[in-house]
Amino acid sequence: MAVPSTDTIAAVATAVAPGQGGIAVIRLSGPAAETAGRNVVHCPGRQEWGSHRVLYGHVINAEGQRLDEVLLVLMRGPRSFTGEDVVEIHCHGGVIAVQRVLEQVLGQPGVRRALPGEFSQRAVLNGRLDLTRAEAVSELVAARSRRAAELAMAGLDGGIQVQITGLRERLLDQLTELEARVDFEEDLPPLDGDALLQQLQAVRVELEQLVRDGERGDALRQGLRVALVGRPNVGKSSLLNRLSRRERAIVTDLPGTTRDLLESEIVLEGVPITLLDTAGIRSTDDAVEQLGIARSEEALATADVVLLVLDGHAGWTAEDAALLARIPEQIPRILVANKADLSAGSFPQPVDVHLSALEGTGEAALVQALLDRCGAAGTDGMLVALNQRQRDLAARAAEALARSQEVAAQQLPWDFWTIDLREAIRSLGEITGEELTEAVLDRVFSRFCIGK
Repeated sequence: MAVPSTDTIAAVATAVAPGQGGIAVIRLSGPAAETAGRNVVHCPGRQEWGSHRVLYGHVINAEGQRLDEVLLVLMRGPRSFTGEDVVEIHCHGGVIAVQRVLEQVLGQPGVRRALPGEFSQRAVLNGRLDLTRAEAVSELVAARSRRAAELAMAGLDGGIQVQITGLRERLLDQLTELEARVDFEEDLPPLDGDALLQQLQAVRVELEQLVRDGERGDALRQGLRVALVGRPNVGKSSLLNRLSRRERAIVTDLPGTTRDLLESEIVLEGVPITLLDTAGIRSTDDAVEQLGIARSEEALATADVVLLVLDGHAGWTAEDAALLARIPEQIPRILVANKADLSAGSFPQPVDVHLSALEGTGEAALVQALLDRCGAAGTDGMLVALNQRQRDLAARAAEALARSQEVAAQQLPWDFWTIDLREAIRSLGEITGEELTEAVLDRVFSRFCIGK
């Protein structure tokens, strides 16, 4: 560890904002946690400082001034989140009250401000959590939809740990058999190389499926940025209002009404989506509209998918073709012909969805096309979803197992088989935390929020 775990750390463990939240929690963990809590919180009467009990008191500064009225919870190790002595001070929310109490805590001997994720990191180092559960805690805190929270809870319940550990144990069994043949082949019955290869490749297939599921799970965790583009007055703002179920954009018959980039946060089939309603991209001398068009161009370059909204009544135009050419080739696009409630115009190329933003016709088809194009469809049956770090390691393990096919094809000795097999086992052990370095731990937990 970069910082010795014998320190006592403290941080605000709840969100803090002016006028938001009636209660805030300041968490301490380490050998000086209880002493610091006793020094900071003055509890009247004869309240017992027992573990897992709630005490009532006041935070008082050096001048004897009362700073806040609080509750204190003492949890002596190892029966705590980190496995160390933990104190939580429940004070009033907001900003000023929390900062005043935190200043008193950090002023105690041996107490310092926690680093990002340091509480969870200590929980892992002290055996209270495995690494996949600790990462699931962070993902649960950051969840932007119910489905993302469900997947995080599946990880917190040990779903990822169970799957990866099971696969790793299957590989360990095979490695044991191989190493026995390397040392004592003359004393053991022959090993069936074809059967061994088949078992290794079965594990590889399961790992590759976990990687694919994890990639789809990213849409649930991180959400998608969807840009609505089109020439003026084709119904982009009406479509945004239809999908978001509220009037976020002004809808008129005048071209160029949207002068700026409008955003709307929605959830479709469990996937968080940020809709970007762009200004109509066209040639104009209006300086304000030009700024909106510039932001529309930026939205095109950063979106996960682009909805090119067309006037289904007027049909295809040269302006539509020019807009289609502006969409970067690597970004998925969906052609949406709006105004399906009117007579249809002609289009020289297939349109993905025919829609009436006014009446709602074709909305379900649009949602399905959007999720399909982004690879976010079909997540309902997914039980766990590996994060990026876990996927990289699972993919590395799968690649190592794939190399065993070449080893088998060349009929190399058993000790050659063990090289790639050991690499796969190490990679899976790094997912669960069974094989980790301090540098990897520091990198993982640096992405956590301070109080976790």
